[in-house]
Amino acid sequence: MKLAHLPLRISIGAFILNSGLSKRTLEGDAVQGVHGMAVGAIPQLGQLEPARFAKLLSYSEIALGAALLAPFVPATLVGLGLTAFGAGLVQLYLKTPGMREAGSVRPTQQGTPLAKDVWLVGAGLTLVLEGLTHGRRHH
Repeated sequence: MKLAHLPLRISIGAFILNSGLSKRTLEGDAVQGVHGMAVGAIPQLGQLEPARFAKLLSYSEIALGAALLAPFVPATLVGLGLTAFGAGLVQLYLKTPGMREAGSVRPTQQGTPLAKDVWLVGAGLTLVLEGLTHGRRHH
C-alpha cells in the first residue's frame, strides 16, 4: 500500500467496516426498511428475502472495509470494489423518491446523506487509476 493511500483507505475502510458490523444484528422493521430501499433502486434484489439481503449487505460491507484496511490488497482491486459499492449507493440516491430536487440531481435535505456517497465512487476510481498507472513512465 502506498503511503499516500493510507488516509483514504483507513478513513473509508473503518467507516464501511463499522457500517457492516452494525448491520449484523438488524431485525424486523430495520431489515424491511433496508431491503425496501434497495429494491426501490435495484428491483432484482426483491428476489432475496429481506433478512438474507441484510446479512449479505453486512458481510459485503465487512469484507470491503477489511480489504480497504488490509495493506496487502492491491489498490486496483480494492478500488474496483469501492467503485462498485459507491455506484450502488449513488443508484439508490438517484432512484429513491424524495432524495433529489424535482428535475435535478441536486439533493434534498433527506437526500444529502446518500448524495455524498458519490465521493466513494471518486475515491474508488482514484485507487483504480493509480493502481493501473503505478510504475508507468509518462513522457
